[in-house]
Amino acid sequence: MLCYSHQGKVSRKALQSMNRGHVLLMLAATYLLFASPVSRAVVSSDPAGAILPHHAARSHRPLLAPLDEPGLRSSAALVLDATHASVLYSRRADVALPIASITKLMTALVVLEAGQPLEEMIEITPDDRSSGKGAHSRLAMGATLSRGDLIHLALMAYENRASHALGRTFPGGLPALVLAMNAKATALGMTSARFVDPSGLSSENVASPADLSKLVVAASNDPTIREYSTDGRYAVQVGRRTLGFRNTNSLVSNPAWNIVVQKTGYIAEAGRCLVMQAVIEDRTVVIVLLNSFGKYTRVADARRIRKWIEAKLFEHGPSTLASKT
Repeated sequence: MLCYSHQGKVSRKALQSMNRGHVLLMLAATYLLFASPVSRAVVSSDPAGAILPHHAARSHRPLLAPLDEPGLRSSAALVLDATHASVLYSRRADVALPIASITKLMTALVVLEAGQPLEEMIEITPDDRSSGKGAHSRLAMGATLSRGDLIHLALMAYENRASHALGRTFPGGLPALVLAMNAKATALGMTSARFVDPSGLSSENVASPADLSKLVVAASNDPTIREYSTDGRYAVQVGRRTLGFRNTNSLVSNPAWNIVVQKTGYIAEAGRCLVMQAVIEDRTVVIVLLNSFGKYTRVADARRIRKWIEAKLFEHGPSTLASKT
């Protein structure tokens, strides 16, 4: 009997110990539930800067896993938060590379700053004809367009004759325009940029992503460039014919994008290029993509950047957007 009583006491102690263990496990589980990342506070996009829990902030959107970088396919890139003057992502951002028709953004900026009449009519001449791959133009010899139309086509389409005609009729001619383009690059702090023609057909037109971000910001301050570069379609009257042109950047026609200024470019030595300024999540973002392989890669990279920014802001708040070199 004494042994049985002793064994009974041991069993009761063991049972009490097990009960205490269950209680501790339940308390730990409760703590982990309410301390998990799902319930962390995030900074609301409200201007007042109110702090809201995740379930109150954008509850209609799924929770996204944190991403370290956007996974771009372009060989050189820069993503700049112009609103907060911070670099969000960079890859070979200081390496000067061929920029193809991105050159035309500088051409338009310099021509517009010269103050030449936009309504002045300019004839396309044999001097405006270029040779080599990528030199195709829909503007025939003898076609007459206004300077404004030439700028318009140079910015939204691959119209090399248009940009060459702008240089030919610049005060002092083509050499003076190229000189002015390089002077403007120096004034903007584009330390590695170099221009040799107004079209970008030469691979000697080079700049780094960091340089081009400065050009994009400068171009975004010109209302004419903003309008012309982001038109989805444009038609010009050439004699009895009406020529319709479509923007080479399909994103300008996508209502989900708010693009302020943009320019695409391509020659074999440069690959597919894209620069633009867009508003993403109430932030003014500058995107520079150089040497993208494949016809659609630059646009796909722009979409990746947008999703990356949205995911980072939603998951962790503004402080998580840090430079990646």
